[in-house]
Amino acid sequence: MSVNSKLSIETSEYGITPAGKNVQLFTLTNAKGAQASITNFGAILVNLMTPDSQGQFADIVLGFDHFEEYLTNPAYFGATIGRFGNRIANGQCKIDGKLYTFAQNNGTNQLHGGLEGFDKKVWQASTFETPSAVGVHFDLLSEDGDQGYPGNLTVRTTYQLDNNNKLSIEYTATTDQTTVINLTNHSYFNLNLANHTQVLNHELKSPAKFITELNQNSIPTGEYLPVEGTAFDFLQFKKIGQDIDSQNAQIEIGSGYDHNFVLDNDAEQLTLAAEIIERESGRRLKIQTTEPGFQFYTGNFLDENLKGKGRAFGSRSGFCIEPQHVPDSPNQAKFKSTLLKPDETYNSKMVFEFDAL
Repeated sequence: MSVNSKLSIETSEYGITPAGKNVQLFTLTNAKGAQASITNFGAILVNLMTPDSQGQFADIVLGFDHFEEYLTNPAYFGATIGRFGNRIANGQCKIDGKLYTFAQNNGTNQLHGGLEGFDKKVWQASTFETPSAVGVHFDLLSEDGDQGYPGNLTVRTTYQLDNNNKLSIEYTATTDQTTVINLTNHSYFNLNLANHTQVLNHELKSPAKFITELNQNSIPTGEYLPVEGTAFDFLQFKKIGQDIDSQNAQIEIGSGYDHNFVLDNDAEQLTLAAEIIERESGRRLKIQTTEPGFQFYTGNFLDENLKGKGRAFGSRSGFCIEPQHVPDSPNQAKFKSTLLKPDETYNSKMVFEFDAL
C-alpha cells in the first residue's frame, strides 16, 4: 500500500514457471497516471502506458497477453538481457587468457547471453517508494558457469517510474571472478501501437556520428563508419522508414537497421542517445544512457507469428534502442572493455522520458 495516494505499486500473481516458481507482475503508477508493468520473470517490461497529445493513455511497448508466452519470447520483448547482450563472434572469447565457449544461438554467434539468459530467470523482487517515484528492485545470482560464463555474478536491475514521466532502468553487478558483462533492455517501442502496425513514420534523431561496421555475420569489423549523408544519418529528425530499404551494404546485412550507434560518452554520464516522435499521436520519447552506444533495431525479423495486445507483430512493428557496449567487445581490444573484475562494481543506467508535443 502506498503512503502517497498519488503514487502506487500494485503486485499481482502473474503465473507459474514449468519448474513451479511463482511469478509476479508489478505495476508502477505515477501521479500523472503513467504506468509501467514489470514481471520478475526475466525482469521484463510488459506494459508502458503513456499519454498522447490529447491526454489519452495507451501502451507503447510490444508484448504478450499471457505469462506463458514469455517463457519462450524469441524476440526478447521487454527483456533484461545478460550476462552479455548482443553478439559474441563464434560463441567464444578469452578471459584472463583462458578460452571460454558459449552456445551458438545466432548462426555461429552467441546472442543475448545464451540459451537461458537473464531474460529466462526468475528474479527476487522488492518494491520501494520515494516522495516522487515508485520502483522495484530485481536481484539475481548468476552462478559460476551459468551459460558458460565464469564467476558468481550478483546482479540488481532497478526499474523506477517518477512523477516527471521518466522510467529509469539501472543495473549494478559484482563478481568473484573476472568475467564479461553487457546488460541492456530489449523493449520494442511503437508510440502509436493502438493504430499502426509499423514504426516507419516515426521520426528519429540521434547525436551518434558513427556506427560500427558489420561483417556478413553481423559482427563488428573493428571499423567505424561516419553516418553523415548515409542511410544511418539521424543527426536531424528523419523518418525511420526513409532509408530503411536503401541500396546500402550495411542495411542489407541487417535487413534494415540492426546496428550499433556510437555515442560520445567517455565520461559515462547520462547523455542523450535518441529522441523519437510519432506525430499522429503526438507522443515523444527521449532516451538517455551512461553507455558508449546503443543498438538500433527495427524489428526486421518479426514475422507475425508473435501475437499480443490485439495484433500480430510483423516486420518493423516496433523499434529497439538498446544502450550497451559494442557487440563482440570481448574479442576486439580496440573497443571499450566489458571485463568486470572482483574488486569492481558494474554500473549502467538508461532513462526513458516520455511526453507529448
